[in-house]
Amino acid sequence: MAKLSIVGIGPGNYENMTVKADRALRESDVIVGYTVYVDLVKEQFSGKEFLTTPMTREADRCRMAIEKAREGKNVAMVCSGDSGIYGMAALIYEIRGESAEPAIEVVPGLTAACSGGAVLGAPLTHDFAVISLSDRLTDWNKIEMRLDNAAKADLSMAIYNPKSKGRPDHLKKACDILLRTLPGDRICGVVHNIGREGEKAVTMTLEELRTYDADMFCTVFIGNSMTTVIGGKMVTPRGYRDV
Repeated sequence: MAKLSIVGIGPGNYENMTVKADRALRESDVIVGYTVYVDLVKEQFSGKEFLTTPMTREADRCRMAIEKAREGKNVAMVCSGDSGIYGMAALIYEIRGESAEPAIEVVPGLTAACSGGAVLGAPLTHDFAVISLSDRLTDWNKIEMRLDNAAKADLSMAIYNPKSKGRPDHLKKACDILLRTLPGDRICGVVHNIGREGEKAVTMTLEELRTYDADMFCTVFIGNSMTTVIGGKMVTPRGYRDV
């Protein structure tokens, strides 16, 4: 029976792809995905059939992958980062429903909270929350509640989708919500283009983050009350020892 693998490819560079993800792509006949993500793997996995859809066509993309697998092809649906964290794994299961075909395998990948955190230093060593600021599928009131509760719980945070052309003020709005609870000098960090050309990491205060010129290729990190900067790196101690 043909198989549909939903594959997290990590931040996009081959060295940050897992061995299991590499194997799934090599064993596939067809690679399906958002155009930008497919372009990241085309050179490394040439000779495959590539099928793409633009942004906001996620359901069409998943149906395309399922149909190809039902034709007897081994299909890999590629997702940036992890296949289950803001990826296509859940939608594939929803669309396939209770059917047993095609067989599905979820192949995890390195999500931006991990890969971006490593570039900044060690900002997520203790409990943390991952929150997307995209309100295309989630009501902003719910996002605001999650930000507010994470701040009150003193969680470090990884913030995905901080800003876009259609959402130019979302990061500023999020910072204003956090500043209701957190001090303006709370340590934060931003990583641009994780694992890709132009990768850059910067640290700043929450007040400075409020006016920072971020974009959709950024992942934002908010420290907790213990977060500090050590040797230029953003570090959140877990409390193993007193220094």
